[in-house]
Amino acid sequence: MTDVDRELAELRAQIKVQREPLPRPPENLELVVREKDLSWYTPADNPARLAPVVGTPIKAFELWLQEFVPGGSSDMQRHHHEAVHYVITGQGYSEIGDRRYDWTQGDFVCVPPMMWHRHYNGSGTEPVRMLIIENSKLLEALGLNFRDSVGLLTWDELQTKLGGAR
Repeated sequence: MTDVDRELAELRAQIKVQREPLPRPPENLELVVREKDLSWYTPADNPARLAPVVGTPIKAFELWLQEFVPGGSSDMQRHHHEAVHYVITGQGYSEIGDRRYDWTQGDFVCVPPMMWHRHYNGSGTEPVRMLIIENSKLLEALGLNFRDSVGLLTWDELQTKLGGAR
């Protein structure tokens, strides 16, 4: 058998395995995560509180709850994954790239890959709570995920720091 024949046989075996359906998760999995069971934390570079929704059989995306104190914000960040922030309560705005997007309860804020962004609570008296859905688990499984934060810089401050580079 030649090297080419061997490589072709290996490729055909890989394709055959890929045509097998993934096993179903066990039927006894807990499929409801209770809010009362979430663990909240505040990352060192992000003043917003975060609670990852863990313990699910979900393999392709992550879920997070995020809270901003009155007048608070997230950090300025970018990442390879896509993210959708659903506004559960409150109102505010996001800097995504060089644009400002206002939002309120019930809105979806979509963040494309590698766009610098920061979210702000527009109220001085009421907190904001968002549900974040991001495809970071899928990219992580492929070895492609990346996150970057520059702390509490605004878009204009980031442009000055980067010399206008995006």
